Order: sequence, then C-alpha cells, then structure tokens
Amino acid sequence: MKRYEVMSYEDSKLSARNGQPQKMSISIKEIQAPIADEMNAFEGKFRQFMKTKVMLLDTIMNYIVQRKGKQLRPMFVFLTAGSSGEINEKTYRAAAFIELLHTASLVHDDVVDDSNYRRGFFSVNALWKNKIAVLVGDYLLSKLLLLSVENEDYDLLKLGSTAVKVMSEGELLQMEKARKLDITEEVYFEIIRQKTAALIAACCAMGVSSVGADSQIVEKARLFGEKVGIAFQIKDDLFDYGDAEIGKPLGIDIKEKKMTLPLIYALNHADWWTKRKIIGVIKNESEKPAKVAEVIDFVKKSGGIQYATEVMQKYVKEAIEILGSFPESPYRKSLDALVQYTIERTK
Repeated sequence: MKRYEVMSYEDSKLSARNGQPQKMSISIKEIQAPIADEMNAFEGKFRQFMKTKVMLLDTIMNYIVQRKGKQLRPMFVFLTAGSSGEINEKTYRAAAFIELLHTASLVHDDVVDDSNYRRGFFSVNALWKNKIAVLVGDYLLSKLLLLSVENEDYDLLKLGSTAVKVMSEGELLQMEKARKLDITEEVYFEIIRQKTAALIAACCAMGVSSVGADSQIVEKARLFGEKVGIAFQIKDDLFDYGDAEIGKPLGIDIKEKKMTLPLIYALNHADWWTKRKIIGVIKNESEKPAKVAEVIDFVKKSGGIQYATEVMQKYVKEAIEILGSFPESPYRKSLDALVQYTIERTK
C-alpha cells in the first residue's frame, strides 16, 4: 500500500532544527480507520440512492458510481461530524448531498471545458454528448435538493445551496478574467476560494451541523475547510508544472489560459519586456507544446513554484491551528492527517 508523509497536529506544533515541521507516515486506509464502517455503509447507501427507473439514466449513474474517486469529501463530512458529536443518519445525508453536488459539478465542468476524459476514463459528455450530460448534472442537483427537503434538513440545504452559488460565481469570475489575463493574486484567491474551497468548506460545516453543533462551531469548521480547500487547489495548480499524473496533461492550465499562482507570481516579478512576451505566448501560442514548455521553464526559474508551495503550506498551518481547537479524538487525528494528505498527494 502506498504511504504518504502526513503531519499530526501535535507534531505540527513542534519545529525541527531546520524549521520544517515534523512528519509521520500514514496511509489513506489508516486515515479512514475511525470512519471505516461509516464509509462502507455510505457506499452502499449512495449506490442505492443513485438507482433510477429510467434505463438510460440508470446506466449513466452506474458508470459514474463505478468510477468514483477517493471520496475525500465524504471523508471530511464524517470526520468533522465525529469530531463534534455522534455520527447519525443525517450525517449520511450530508455526505450524500456533498457527493451528489461534487459529481454534478464535475459533469457540468466537463461540458463547459469540452473535456472528453475524467480520471482517465471517458467523461459523461464524451459518451452521451453534451445535452444528456447537462441533464444528468441537473438531475443530480435535483436529487440533493429533494434529499434535504424530504428530510427537513434545512440547515444542510442552506449550507449546500450557498456552496452552489459561490462555486458558480467563482467559475464565472475566472471566465471573465481569463479573457484579459489580468488576474492579480487577490483575484486568484477569490476565484479558488469560490471554485474549490467552498465545497470543502461546505463538507466540514455540514458535517458538524449534522450532529447538532452550534453556529460558532459550524463557522469554525467552515473556515477550516476553506483553508484546506485553498491549499488543495494550489497543490492542483502545482501539478501543472510537474510530472505527476493527475488525469490532465502537463501545462493544461497554460493551454486553457488559466492564471494560477505560480504563473501570477512569476509575471509579477518579471521585467516589462519578459512579462509582455510570456503573456503574448499564452494568448496566441499556448497550443504549441514548445511554447508551453517555455512558459513552464520561465515560471520555475522565476521562483513561482517555491512561492506557491510556501503559500500552500501557510494555509495548511492555519487550518491545523483551527483544527487544534476541536476536542482531541481519533477523528481529529485523522482530519489532521487528511489535511496533510491533500497537499502531499501525487495525483
């Protein structure tokens, strides 16, 4: 089993002589240990929930379920719930809500990005075309709304609906800024807070809300998830400049004219002529592999990778500090490990 270097909360408070945090090795299976039974039960419940009476829809639902990812988001739901109370049926509904929302967003994203692959497999729109993919995404969204309304989980509905609104705003903001390639660091962080961090923030807020936590705890959990989500997205952006296989070709963000933190930093610290040249390449020649490689080399030599990594670690540190205010438990320990896993992952 592959193992990842992860930092516990207790170890993170200690500093090594070289200034780096102490780390411990742990596997994803060990991270799941406190919620292993819940995750197994959730998989069965979710598969059953995805069944329909329409043959085409049922076929697509089965295809989606069989190609699910690591289910990190349901893990955040169950672990935050366990850290603040007793996991119950409402927690399962919160996890299902999040998984439905995440799946719907991926289906719609593939249509928007005209992507034919998802996690190394054909995307829904590639197999069944855009019209059906859009309707499938809409269907998933309707399922999660009904799940909350039928069970009167109005607190979960509010948290989840807010996440949908914020995620949509983030996607549109990125599209608006991509036309001019004038994204500042401030705008970049606003985009990833909305696009990516909002969903992980919702996972954590809904997790603690499902066990009856008060509004202060819900907000604290939400902020914890937001910081983890920002670090998660920066890690994803860094993959664009490395060799790790995460289901997208190297330099895809550059080809799609997405301004990520390593590139923004490099451009901000370049002279006027170099900045103009690189922006020109991104605008007009980003389909050429040699030109993409030129941009990647520019970012690496300008210190963009190092800077983005340091910022990512800062958000991780802040998240772990928030986590330290939760009661000590196996759930908190696993949450701590899960945070580090999100930025130590290789795909």
